[in-house]
Amino acid sequence: MLQRGILNPQILGLIGRVRHTNTLVIADRGFPFWPRLETVDISLVDDVPTVLQVLKALQGNFSVGAAFMAEEFLAGNDDPVQTAYRDMLAPVEIRFEPHVEFKKRVPHAVGLIRTADTTQYGNIILVSA
Repeated sequence: MLQRGILNPQILGLIGRVRHTNTLVIADRGFPFWPRLETVDISLVDDVPTVLQVLKALQGNFSVGAAFMAEEFLAGNDDPVQTAYRDMLAPVEIRFEPHVEFKKRVPHAVGLIRTADTTQYGNIILVSA
């Protein structure tokens, strides 16, 4: 029985299939369903868990080489929220792009973890190092 780290067997299986340069999406509660993309939905109630909580849990098991977010995140969130995302991913710099372009990357991901996050445009695509 798992007793430490990530306990969710679906998430463990998903991240276990991510290889060098593969991508993984961590999304908020409103992120659309993608029929051909494995989705692990861990939403419980508003903001439990959040994207940042999932990122923190992944830190020991996932090496991030690059990260993408929608540039609308910058307009929709204040400095403390933006700083929290940047700090969580440091030293990796987040690359911002229009939401339309961001969504074009999603179908190429190995999978998606949907959280209950209510942060506007708080979705992130992680590229494995």
